[in-house]
Amino acid sequence: MTGTPKYKRVLLKISGEALMGGRDYGLDPDTVDRIAADIRDVQAKGVEVCVVVGGGNIFRGIAGAAAGMDRATADYMGMLATVMNSLAMQNALEKLDVYTRVLSAIPMATVAEPYVRRRAVRHMEKGRVVIFAAGTGNPFFTTDTAAALRASEMGCEALLKGTKVDGVYDADPVKNSKAKRFQHLSYRDVLTQDLGVMDHSAISLSRENSIPILVFSIYDSGAFAKVLCGEGRYTEISSKA
Repeated sequence: MTGTPKYKRVLLKISGEALMGGRDYGLDPDTVDRIAADIRDVQAKGVEVCVVVGGGNIFRGIAGAAAGMDRATADYMGMLATVMNSLAMQNALEKLDVYTRVLSAIPMATVAEPYVRRRAVRHMEKGRVVIFAAGTGNPFFTTDTAAALRASEMGCEALLKGTKVDGVYDADPVKNSKAKRFQHLSYRDVLTQDLGVMDHSAISLSRENSIPILVFSIYDSGAFAKVLCGEGRYTEISSKA
């Protein structure tokens, strides 16, 4: 990190798919370790970090519902997948001597603390990385919405979404080499153009609480730190765009 971080407390949202690396499913240990190292480097600069990890690399609720499974049941299974990913991320961080706590929206005292907002804030004030597991604890809500909710509850100054690409494009850059990357977007732009970077509930919640969303590639080592300093390639979604 060459510059000075623009934010003191942030939430990092990582999709479950980002943890797969080059695999078709599951976890890639090297990818998990690299992301953990990026989080450590950011925290070392005095930034308070909390994390929400998706579960799409293990189970996706909507896919289960489409296959004939009850949607609520499928979503609960997806929440359990996020707990598994959160524990993996905790393990990777603690190997780097980063104090970490997993707080689950679904009580499971054997493996994680129950989510209590004041407790989570206290952990962050003590310099611990807090990983929020099990989404919101309710079916029919995505982990993107959980990320926006937790960012709001924690008083985060920004929500960073680590994806496979370095920002928001007007078309799939993997399929269309001429796709244009946006530098800035307003919340309204994302909603009206249905760009799909996050679900509408997450965008609306971020707008209501004036939390900018920074979309960047989690695959670029060191990108998390660069984006926090206003460097590198990313798309900012905010009211000022």
